[in-house]
Amino acid sequence: MNIRIEHIGIATPSLDDALKFWRDALGLEVSHTEVVEEQGVRVAMLPVGEPRIELLEPTGPESPVAKFLDKRGAGIHHIAVRVDDIRASLARLKEQGARLIDETPRTGAGGCLVAFVHPSSVGGVLLELVEDITTDPRV
Repeated sequence: MNIRIEHIGIATPSLDDALKFWRDALGLEVSHTEVVEEQGVRVAMLPVGEPRIELLEPTGPESPVAKFLDKRGAGIHHIAVRVDDIRASLARLKEQGARLIDETPRTGAGGCLVAFVHPSSVGGVLLELVEDITTDPRV
């Protein structure tokens, strides 16, 4: 199984305020921004070498990121790893007893397939699996 860090998701109440540090002060470039309606977030992706920083701003009070901010405040929300086959990865994790938030993948930022693994199975870390289907011949 080929796995690598895809991005680190950071929850923020204001993308514009967060970009003042990550883009303006640190000098990272924003590769793209988008709203992911299904997850209730506005995201900005900033490459840091091969992995990226994903800034997450909730689009409404019921968004999971809004609830995270209410409970924990701004900060690291999740770590995402890129996998070759998200369905096979989910099946393997389920077979190993991992608690899955998503048993089937859904569409995430950039049109990728994503699925989350519950922090209780990952030592307190929310884990996102990501498969880039934009270059996948199976899709």
